[in-house]
Amino acid sequence: MADTNAGPVVVGVDGSASSTQAVHWAALEAARRGVPLVLVHVWTPLPVSAPHAATLGHYEDGLIARGNQWLAEASVVAQDAAPGLTTGTRMTSGSVAGQLIGRSASASLLVLGSRGLGGFTGLLVGSTTVAVTAYGHCPVVVVRGATLNGLSRQDGPVVVGVDGPAADGDPIRFACRAAALRNVPLVAVHAWSDLPLTAAWELTTYWQTIRLAEAEALSDRLAMYRAQYPEVRVEQVVVRDGPVHALLDHSTTAQLVVVGSRGRGGFRGLLLGSTSQALIYHSACPVTVVPAGVRSG
Repeated sequence: MADTNAGPVVVGVDGSASSTQAVHWAALEAARRGVPLVLVHVWTPLPVSAPHAATLGHYEDGLIARGNQWLAEASVVAQDAAPGLTTGTRMTSGSVAGQLIGRSASASLLVLGSRGLGGFTGLLVGSTTVAVTAYGHCPVVVVRGATLNGLSRQDGPVVVGVDGPAADGDPIRFACRAAALRNVPLVAVHAWSDLPLTAAWELTTYWQTIRLAEAEALSDRLAMYRAQYPEVRVEQVVVRDGPVHALLDHSTTAQLVVVGSRGRGGFRGLLLGSTSQALIYHSACPVTVVPAGVRSG
């Protein structure tokens, strides 16, 4: 059923194989949500101060022509993935991260590939993707984990990382809806032992007591969302582990991992330097980073 109040799914296009994977994933997601798909390509003009910049107009014309070709090819991929999907294209210039962050203000979801043209994963994740996940105005998906056919897996549960009882609920809400749209279970993972080794060792003898208490707290945390999404089967997982290791482990059998953009301390940049950034670098499946207080349905 279409969500008439939701914005489109927006996906970045740069002609790379990773971009094609992201377009395919985004088209399927837009079809599930009943919203349009917008394909965006951003080209970077030469600085006015660059030597001979005034005489290199044909170079920029070439960038625009190439971008239009990539958008046309991406439109074919989207229609093949979701026939009949309403699809639009946008060509713009400027900072890639800046333009995508701006587009996120009117989007319900922003989708990126994990590698840019040329396959430099670290370069893209270290710049565009981290900037967009840190400052985007809607949930951001980094499409990772291609199967043998070059596309993302469409089986397995949705996994959500659940922090403490006072943590933001937007990631849980997003994950519940994602599971409902896919008709798959939701695995809610709570990892509590990101403690210094000495402190964790002291608590080892009390693990059973702690596990029961953490499981009860997690159940209480999820109660509202179970009521809102009764059709979703929820599996609770409480582990004596760090959140990065636990979520990466679950990503090997999941079709989507969902996390928030802030950790226990509330420092957005700090989290993107730990849990979220580790996942967008290393997850075996697509990852959604949900900023606090944004549309997350």
